[in-house]
Amino acid sequence: MPPQNKVGMKKGIHPEEYRMVVFKDMSNGHAFICRSCANTQETMKWEDGNEYPLIKLEISSKSHPFYTGKLQLIDTAGRVDKFRNRYKRHIKEGEVTEGSESTENTEGTAE
Repeated sequence: MPPQNKVGMKKGIHPEEYRMVVFKDMSNGHAFICRSCANTQETMKWEDGNEYPLIKLEISSKSHPFYTGKLQLIDTAGRVDKFRNRYKRHIKEGEVTEGSESTENTEGTAE
């Protein structure tokens, strides 16, 4: 028996400007095409000879460590260094943490 209250999508809240858009991963050059309503001023010529709007990505499934199985560090803005510099002030003097570049000898200190 079919449901009596058939509810569809709400009217007037979904964009209607869906079109084919090229998404390009700038870290490795991988590109794919799909429908989107994202705004962009740039365009790119696709394999079929047509020109489509272009959305540039920093990371995609072809470069993300979860999907590739490899740990790739993409640090375009020095984010890791900024984090380390901010974190330095929270480390107690003489304390050595895993991965720190401290050359101090901490043997003989018991807690």
